[in-house]
Parts: sequence; C-alpha cells; structure tokens
Amino acid sequence: LAFTYNEPLIGYEYVFDCALLAKQNGLKTVLVTNGMIMPDPWERLLPYIDAANIDLKAFSEQGYRELGGDYSTVYGAIERAAGRVHLEVTTLIVPGFNDGEDEMRAESEWLSALPAAIPLHLSRFFPRHRMADALPTPPETIYRLADVAREKLEYVYTGNL
Repeated sequence: LAFTYNEPLIGYEYVFDCALLAKQNGLKTVLVTNGMIMPDPWERLLPYIDAANIDLKAFSEQGYRELGGDYSTVYGAIERAAGRVHLEVTTLIVPGFNDGEDEMRAESEWLSALPAAIPLHLSRFFPRHRMADALPTPPETIYRLADVAREKLEYVYTGNL
C-alpha cells in the first residue's frame, strides 16, 4: 500500500489508520513524503511503515527557509527512519538553488553516516507552476552531481533525464 502524491502526511490520521490495518493484514506499506513531520507522530507511525522515500529539497537551513519548510524537521525525520524502515532519499536538483558540488558532497557525506545504506535519487527539474520561468536542469548537472554523491554513497540513481 503506497501513500504518495501531494503530501500524504497532511492526512496523518488516515495514513496512520490505513498503515495499522495494512500491517495487521500482512500488507507492506510505503510512504513518499516531504518529511515535514514532528518527532512524536513520526515515532507513532514508523512501526507501521515498511519503506519510505523522503524528499530532501536542500542541504541547508537557508534553502529550506526559502521554500517555507523547516530544515531540522526533515533532517530529523530522515535520521529517525534510517535503519528502521527501508529508506530512500530523493533530491530534485534545481539550477541555481541546490546544484552545487559542495552542497551535494555535504549531503552525501551526511547520508553515508546514517545507520543504513540509503539510496539517493537525483531528479532533473523541469519548470512548472510557481517556477515556470526557471530553466530546466541540464542533464550533465545531474550526472556530475551523481558522480560527486558516489564518492560517499553506494546507491545513487539519476532520474527525469
């Protein structure tokens, strides 16, 4: 059972109830989320989640501030899930926002220090909605940052190319 699209944790009670029922009936669950969940509800939900993919939108407090999110909340969600569920992380690479090698090097080093081998997905950005006037990510940027991430991580995947 997959909880995905939009942000499933907006309906936390629904996700919790369904994940509990799924677990009781021998089904596996996966959660695709932006990771904006406080520690207590995350700890209550984690026993009923088998796998998660968390979007890591930036590897800086400033980047999250620009997006209206909270850096420490997302990082905490990733740290709490690591080693407890099958965890993968996805970073959408946006030109001029989070496409620097230093930021990717810091992100992959941090992920490599967590208690499990975490796959990292690097996705190409395409202009849409509120960023319709931005440029798409050049494919060579994704490949270059994947090479940087592979300095520390075993499982790095490129997408939207």
